Amino acid sequence: MGGGVVFGELVAGLVSPAVSPMTAVGGAVIDAVPPAVKDWAIAVFGTSDKVALLVGMALVIAALAALAGVLEYRRRFAGALVIAVFGLAGAAAVLTRQQATPAAVAVPLLVVLAAVILLRVLTGRLHRWLDNPANAEVAGQPRRSFLQFLAGGAAVTALGGALATVWRGAATLVNEARQQLRLPAAGSVAPPIPSGAEVGLDGMEPLVTPNIDFYRIDTALAVPAIDPGKWVLRVTGLVAEEVELTFDELLAKPLIERHVTIACVSNEVGGDLIGNARWLGWPVRELLALARPRPDADMVLSRSTDGWTASTPLDVLTDSRDAILAIGMNGEPLPLEHGFPVRLVVPGLYGYVSATKWLTELKVTRFADDVAYWTTRGWSDHGPIKTSSRIDVPRSGRAVTMGTVMFGGVAWAQHTGIGKVEVRVNRGAWQEAELAPGISVDTWYQWKCGIELSPGQYEVQVRATDLDGEPQAEERRAVAPDGATGFHTIRVDVNP
Repeated sequence: MGGGVVFGELVAGLVSPAVSPMTAVGGAVIDAVPPAVKDWAIAVFGTSDKVALLVGMALVIAALAALAGVLEYRRRFAGALVIAVFGLAGAAAVLTRQQATPAAVAVPLLVVLAAVILLRVLTGRLHRWLDNPANAEVAGQPRRSFLQFLAGGAAVTALGGALATVWRGAATLVNEARQQLRLPAAGSVAPPIPSGAEVGLDGMEPLVTPNIDFYRIDTALAVPAIDPGKWVLRVTGLVAEEVELTFDELLAKPLIERHVTIACVSNEVGGDLIGNARWLGWPVRELLALARPRPDADMVLSRSTDGWTASTPLDVLTDSRDAILAIGMNGEPLPLEHGFPVRLVVPGLYGYVSATKWLTELKVTRFADDVAYWTTRGWSDHGPIKTSSRIDVPRSGRAVTMGTVMFGGVAWAQHTGIGKVEVRVNRGAWQEAELAPGISVDTWYQWKCGIELSPGQYEVQVRATDLDGEPQAEERRAVAPDGATGFHTIRVDVNP
């Protein structure tokens, strides 16, 4: 069965680069599991959640293959029936994908055919070995033939898997197109980072997150590959005039460059599903102005190429904040896994209602009429980012030396800004930390605080207050349905 799956991935790379049986089944699993299971997976595996899913799928395929082999050996075509059911499930999964084509639906059927042929050959050779008389000279050749065929099949499957990975990436040439892309200069460059914005403590996260370290949480099991030369963004729905925008047209627009911190709603208190980058793009409000939304519209349903959707309040995309159609990240074209060629970046909202990657459509609509991917699964439909703070150094559970212990971290109140950060030890009085200047109200701020501590064990907490004087919530709440709250709390051991 593994050989059949690899064969299917190779064929999909030729006839259906956008969707394959494996990615379709994985996507269907992601869509079907309850939100609580997804939260658990993100909490346990973090940004490796998709790798964990692929490993789990491989184990399930191996178990089904073993079952099919046992059944086929005992009764002719019993194992083939298991494979057929597996293939039909794959075809059904392909039909649920936004990128499904007739060719893509046919691939799982080819997987069934290839897997059944391999199963029949293997079980035939196994019968010739085990059903022969127990004579070493007679039985030796069938045994060697079976083991050689099995080993050869495993090697071919492994090689085919590697080739499938390479082929599916090479077939689209998208990565090459990205590498050759030269971003235009911004008409409005990002404001300079203020002096002293980084507090300079060892172990602190960089003020600007490198692309390679930027968190990635989405529902795409395989990164969508979109040819920028064929990319088109459509503005539809409750508008006076529908608009289409090509990538070349977008590159010619007066682009702006801004530092913006974005966060995942699944970020636990003190978590790392948050990052700050310098984005290059065109303001969404200017595109929407061309379409002229109707007065009764209040939401924009953004759609990814794989069908994923987000519900963003229309007023957030049309006010003065720097919501952009982003094409660049930290001075280079968007990485494929972060939405190349175009994604949304919207200050102030969690990513599940704003940060649509691989963007293809903006549908102007109403919250009363349309719902997005996560809203149908019990999450809030607006999702403003909550004021929060985090202790980065020292790490919880670390031992430090008595005396002045330096604590440091980040705080954010997106599109409002941070007014102050405070730290307290063992639930005592709050001590105001030294707050570094922020790049803007749309980014996180770094802070540090030195506290005299004698030997012992301590609980240390942090809280932030925004520029409107509103402190972050102390009540501990889970990430669902609209973001976690509570004070980040660490424990440190102070040695003599």
